[in-house]
Amino acid sequence: MITPVYPPKPSPGDRIAVISPSSGLPGLYPRPFELGLERLRTEYGLEPVEYPATRKTGSTPQERAADVHAAFADPDVKAVIASIGGDDQITVLPYLDRELIRAHPKPFFGTSDNTNLLAYLRNTGIVGYHGASVMVELGRPGAMDPRTADSLRAALFTSGPYELRPAERWNDVDRDWADPATFETQPRTRPCEGWTWVNADRAVEGRGWGGNLEILGWLLMADREIARDPAEYAGDVLFLETSEELPSADEVFRTLRNMGERGLLRQFSALLMGRAKTWSFLHPNSPEEAARYAADQREAVLRAMRIYAPDTPIVFDVECGHTDPQVVIPYGGTIRVDGPARRITVTY
Repeated sequence: MITPVYPPKPSPGDRIAVISPSSGLPGLYPRPFELGLERLRTEYGLEPVEYPATRKTGSTPQERAADVHAAFADPDVKAVIASIGGDDQITVLPYLDRELIRAHPKPFFGTSDNTNLLAYLRNTGIVGYHGASVMVELGRPGAMDPRTADSLRAALFTSGPYELRPAERWNDVDRDWADPATFETQPRTRPCEGWTWVNADRAVEGRGWGGNLEILGWLLMADREIARDPAEYAGDVLFLETSEELPSADEVFRTLRNMGERGLLRQFSALLMGRAKTWSFLHPNSPEEAARYAADQREAVLRAMRIYAPDTPIVFDVECGHTDPQVVIPYGGTIRVDGPARRITVTY
């Protein structure tokens, strides 16, 4: 079993690679991408470096793998961040050079389809960072959410404990990136109730593993980057979230059931479940429909956990998914879940 190590952190003034290992959406929607690049420069003091496939739609898996290699191998680049997610990063994995990447460890930031690369990096022995993309979090209209911005800053530049705190307001309703008016005002947020704890009778600590639930299901089907021996994850902290495709409660349950049948769920010392995204352009749910969707997903998770890991502590509605704000979770790094104190602390 490989124990992931934290890579060296960048400093303001350093160069950060901006790659598109999934979708080339920066080429279709330059406005949020350019805004995200500008914030990397002005708010974080980093100089973005682009690669041949960063803005290329329809790039091949080989082209995207070449960008990953170039970003990690360049000694002048101190961190790597994804422009956005997608749905076919799994096809890039066979073209990656594990030894090249292992020889040049760097912090990598990404979510959603980037679960593929984060799992790959953990298996390579490198702690990654589940959170922040250039187009979504950094390219947020108006301004970055302060909670998102602070978490990203800590993950980028500091090493040590960082306490996550429940959001007081949130949003999951998207606006059209093709409409310039989208970027004239900040997104509307609404109040939220914070986290919900289950089996909160103990404090546990372990390495973070998980990410987007749909992507983990695909990795399981393709038999890639998930250990054959479930004991590899013994004591780890599982964190999960679902995408803008709004998988049904049945799909969520079945994916978790398959993880349970494989012996995975009972290995983890705790589960952090991301706040469910309940709205998308394909599914513009009313507030009532959105609330029902979130409740059905929660019950699906509880149903699976009751069967396969009934005593595992669970925290629902952690801000680690396709919602706003979003905090960074160390993938392979230390997470402490303190049930009696109702506290979550990550180590960046």
